[in-house]
Amino acid sequence: MEAFATIAEAFRSGGIWMWLIFMAQVVSLAIIAERVMALYLSRKGGQRRIAKQFEEDIRKGNLEKVITRSQNLGGSDPIGKVIQAGSQAALDLGGREEIQARMDEVLLAENTRNEKRIGFLAMMGNVGTLLGLLGTIIGMIESFSSVSSANPVEKATMLSHGISIAMHATAYGLIVAIPALVMYSVLQNRANMLSEDLNQGALMAFNWLSFSSDSISGRKTKSK
Repeated sequence: MEAFATIAEAFRSGGIWMWLIFMAQVVSLAIIAERVMALYLSRKGGQRRIAKQFEEDIRKGNLEKVITRSQNLGGSDPIGKVIQAGSQAALDLGGREEIQARMDEVLLAENTRNEKRIGFLAMMGNVGTLLGLLGTIIGMIESFSSVSSANPVEKATMLSHGISIAMHATAYGLIVAIPALVMYSVLQNRANMLSEDLNQGALMAFNWLSFSSDSISGRKTKSK
């Protein structure tokens, strides 16, 4: 109970700055929770391994089968959407440029989803720190102003108490900033790993589809 009383007193004394820092903390925690679920639970690694499962059918030109199989992959395996886009372009007798363009379009969308909102964590960390410093500076200014006309005997006590209250804002700002910045690095690294894995899987599929597209185009030309 004493800890809660101390926290309540810090918020009461810190004024609006403590509440602004609290709002930054709520936003950063919400982003962390959402991104952890999106990048660790909803998204899976191993996209290159999954792409290799399509190699045989792509090389044989069984693109209808490839499209059907890729559609059956869940949203946690975005390589399916990339392969489906490239296979459809090859099936439509698109050249390598069209295959690459359609695959790049899906890749861009999926990689953007990986990095969504992560940058806000760095901002929230900086905002928490700056709000804490601003609250401390304003608190110290008010403390010095209040003791200017006080009794000399009471000045030291009033000043030390005012500075102690003001420093709560800096401490709370750092409490908000440190986890936000740490999780920013962790989540950004995870997003980069997922994007690199997806890009490499897509590159392998593009190479297979390029040769498959030439083969299918040649067969259809002969049949005419």
